[in-house]
Amino acid sequence: MDNTNWTSVSHFILLGISTRPEEQIPLFLLFLLMYAINISGNFAIITLIISTPRLHTPMYIFLSNLALADICFTSTTVPKMLQNMFSPTKAISYMGCLVQTYFFICFAAMENFLLAIMAYDRYIAICQPFRYPMILTRMLCLQMVALCHILSHLHALLHTFLMGQLIFCADNRIPHFFCDLYPLMKISCSSTHLNTLMIHTEGVIVINGALIFIIASYVCIISVVLRKPSAKGKWRTFSTCGSHLTVVAIFYGTLTGVYFQPLTSYSVTKGHILTVMYTVVTPMLNPFIYSLKNGDVKGAFRKWMSRIWTSFSR
Repeated sequence: MDNTNWTSVSHFILLGISTRPEEQIPLFLLFLLMYAINISGNFAIITLIISTPRLHTPMYIFLSNLALADICFTSTTVPKMLQNMFSPTKAISYMGCLVQTYFFICFAAMENFLLAIMAYDRYIAICQPFRYPMILTRMLCLQMVALCHILSHLHALLHTFLMGQLIFCADNRIPHFFCDLYPLMKISCSSTHLNTLMIHTEGVIVINGALIFIIASYVCIISVVLRKPSAKGKWRTFSTCGSHLTVVAIFYGTLTGVYFQPLTSYSVTKGHILTVMYTVVTPMLNPFIYSLKNGDVKGAFRKWMSRIWTSFSR
């Protein structure tokens, strides 16, 4: 395209999941409900862990940070999407779009790193149970969480900086409900080769590196569990990992389906479905997955509700 046809873009139009007017109210109510469940469920997990001394262990420190990351992750995209459903312009400023991209990538990466250190926690707890308190000290836990934050912000900064170097044409319509990488790259007038290269190299290292670490941790866990003579002991050990494995499968399955493909084969419809899965559905399900399959959380929740009921009934 000739340079004379390039124009300065001050804002983008987020077309959303659907452009049909009759679908806006049902979609609004559906996503509002999922967002409310996500916020209340994850906030309940954080409050429960903070208020229950028994849950002040590495596993639940990481879980509370995952719950906070889920709240922030969804809050980066869903409120703007809900606002745009009834907005006549559906606009987001150029700078607002870059800010949304930055925090979306940041919290997605944070969830990725937190899932990896949660796998390490399970590995130490099962494979080296007697050394668990000595290895996973409170200081080490705080250092690992801080490292997750630092790496996530650096990862987001790289991809947002590269996105800021792209030139956009007069067509500023993004066929998505937020400023995601691939939809933005699809409407760019300039070369996206470097952006794609970074997604398929640095992005693959960050995402697949964490996934490989998780798989390696569970290979070690399985090898230890299979040596247990009791079938009941095997089941009890595996049940402590079930919640984490469920979240890992949903998160990485959908994330890989969106980003680890050539830009030319990116499908808007498929991208919508998979993106909704890991940006809205997975964060909403996480509190239920961890509470329903975890005896400590269920027990603490019952005591917490009992205390609340007692205080109200006085």
